[in-house]
Formats: sequence, C-alpha cells, structure tokens
Amino acid sequence: MEEAKQWYVVNTYSGHEDNVKEKLEMRIQSMNMQDYIFNVIVPETKEVEIKDGKKKEKIKKMFPGYVLVEMIMTDEAWYVVRNTPGVTGFLGSSGKGAKPFPLFKHEIDNILDKMGMPKGEVNVDINVGDKVKITDGPFKLMAGVVDVIDTENNKATVSIDLFGQETTVEVELTQIEIEK
Repeated sequence: MEEAKQWYVVNTYSGHEDNVKEKLEMRIQSMNMQDYIFNVIVPETKEVEIKDGKKKEKIKKMFPGYVLVEMIMTDEAWYVVRNTPGVTGFLGSSGKGAKPFPLFKHEIDNILDKMGMPKGEVNVDINVGDKVKITDGPFKLMAGVVDVIDTENNKATVSIDLFGQETTVEVELTQIEIEK
C-alpha cells in the first residue's frame, strides 16, 4: 500500500489555493481518508523585496492555481479531491474519467527543496566505514570511505583521494553506492 503513495498536481481557481487546501484537509478528516491522502501543500517561496530602503519578506506562490497532494490514487481518494470546492481537476488527466499521472520523484524533490521542505526518506544501506563509489555530481566515479551519514538531510561525508591528498566531500545519499 505504501509504494503507491505519490504526488499529484491539482488545478484550482486562481487565488483559491489556500482555501482549497483548508477545505481538502477538512474533507480528509470528515471522510476518514487519512490512510489515502497524506499531504496537501501550496508551493510557496519567500522573496526579499527592498522598497523605500526597507527590507520586506514576501511569500509568493510558485504555481498560482495549483495545489500539490500526496495520496494513494484510489477511486475514493480521487473522488474526494476532485469534488472539493474550488478544485477544477487534476493536471495530467485527460478528463472523461481518466486518472492523472503522478509527478516524477525528481520533480517533487526539486519543488520541496525550493520550498525548504525535507525530501522523502532515502533508504540507503550504507554505514560509516563502507567503501563507496560516487555515482553523480562533480566527484562522479571517485571512490572513497564514508565518514559521516546525515540521514536527516540525506547526505554523507566521504573521504576521497584527490590529487594524492585525502579530502572530505559532502554528497547526497542518492549519489553514492557501495563499491563492489
């Protein structure tokens, strides 16, 4: 059941995103859908604006007219979201009863990262002292030893040999694999 939990983009009337979020969260509770609909977020970022020499923080919607919903796509959950007041449909659905396509993992991770929210848990079977190979980023294909694992931020500190000198680099847990 857990493996089917994915993020979907819900279209709303522009300017009604917060209202839709609130109504959908109330419907989740009242219709007992907590096991199928998990998160409802309005993607926002903070922008610093300098006006008349004064710094002001302004919250700006990343995607006006859209709300992100993490859910398991069942007929009941789909019905609850679709029939929430202010919702005009799902992005990635052709209509006519067709269920929508979920966001790809890298798409939702990118959005959550821009919002400063933690990404999903990364299940990596790597321990301190393991020999690993870096699979992505500026140190791609370099081998090293794991010094620190920071599961909260999904990062690891790896000691690598850079030009004959031991250097520590910080990488995402998804960018390393145990060396075979």
